[in-house]
Amino acid sequence: MKFQNKITINVPLFHCIQLLDDPENMPHWQKGLLSYEILSDDPRKVGAQMKLNYKMGKREIEMIETIVDYSMPNHFSATYETKGVWNLVENHFTENLQGNTVWESNCEFKFSGIMKLMSWFMPKSMFQKESCQYLIDFKDFAEQSIG
Repeated sequence: MKFQNKITINVPLFHCIQLLDDPENMPHWQKGLLSYEILSDDPRKVGAQMKLNYKMGKREIEMIETIVDYSMPNHFSATYETKGVWNLVENHFTENLQGNTVWESNCEFKFSGIMKLMSWFMPKSMFQKESCQYLIDFKDFAEQSIG
């Protein structure tokens, strides 16, 4: 399953990336995030990993983020893996003529085990909406951070 989300954030690219790049900011825009643990010496290096714990509904989910590409301020890709779900997110950042950040996120999901069966009953729009909500929540956080 593949889809794309795109949002314009009324914050300059440099400031936007500073906010996004600081894991301490994640609880401000990632609903359900209970905790995170950086598992690598350099969290921005290709192959670096972070353990993320979320509460989604009544379930607690642990997932591992692995950096696939880190070419900030313009590109950042990572995989997110949890039991039965593999997710690749490719993020692209540009600054438009008004000096605002445009964030384009390309997502790909693959399922295995019981999740493969369950994915037949879950509409693509559900995954796209949830992924888009993270962009909207970050936009709100970033725009509030500049006043």
